[in-house]
Amino acid sequence: MALKAVLFDFSGTLLRIESAQAWVRATLDARGKSWPQDELARCAAELEAAGALPGGASPRRVPRRLAALWATRDESAERHRAAYTGLAREVPLPDEDLYDALYDRHMTPAAWRPYPDTAQVLSGLRERGVGVHVVSNIGWDLRPVFRAHGLDPLVDGYTLSYEHGVQKPDVRLFRAACRQLARDPAEVLMVGDSRRADGGAAALGCAVHFVDHLPVHERPAGLLPVLELVDRAGPTGSADGTSAH
Repeated sequence: MALKAVLFDFSGTLLRIESAQAWVRATLDARGKSWPQDELARCAAELEAAGALPGGASPRRVPRRLAALWATRDESAERHRAAYTGLAREVPLPDEDLYDALYDRHMTPAAWRPYPDTAQVLSGLRERGVGVHVVSNIGWDLRPVFRAHGLDPLVDGYTLSYEHGVQKPDVRLFRAACRQLARDPAEVLMVGDSRRADGGAAALGCAVHFVDHLPVHERPAGLLPVLELVDRAGPTGSADGTSAH
């Protein structure tokens, strides 16, 4: 069966969050503050290890008091903020207001960079008449990020976990996306970086393709195989199922 639509994860798939040091520095700059470089680097490393940067590294350890919240963090905006600021508070900071300021920074378009081939692949799908939809586990509206980077015209719609109260790998989120596209799951390819979360689309009957969650400069062409998969399926062909790196 031909692939008539592609679902994309957001973070680590189409765009990548800035580095932890850039995140902390930009937050301080916005508040008119500065720290010595060694202090900034130490603080950024500790926050990264704590998993406090959404879209960054996973926590090395989730405190017991945050375990239940962390497991369902993408089901609402309130839970998402509470989970990430809770992890950030594992790192002592000189100003209590910094915890929310850091969280707010990660929601700005400037904190995100598209992968080098993102626009090329989305445009290529548009030229092929293939639907494009973003399905993300997230606690805030990412549409302004896509608009700021000129990607919104290449996307047909968004299914965001916090707007549905359910998060990947729950098939209900993928089903909602397929319904918005008016496509049978068998005609849809899910592309993401998480085998657990994004791989949940397979239970609905979607084909699945994984990319590596790497810094932007380390993954210049990780999305290009998506176009190959679509072309290989062709008007009467079939996708080859799950493809992993």
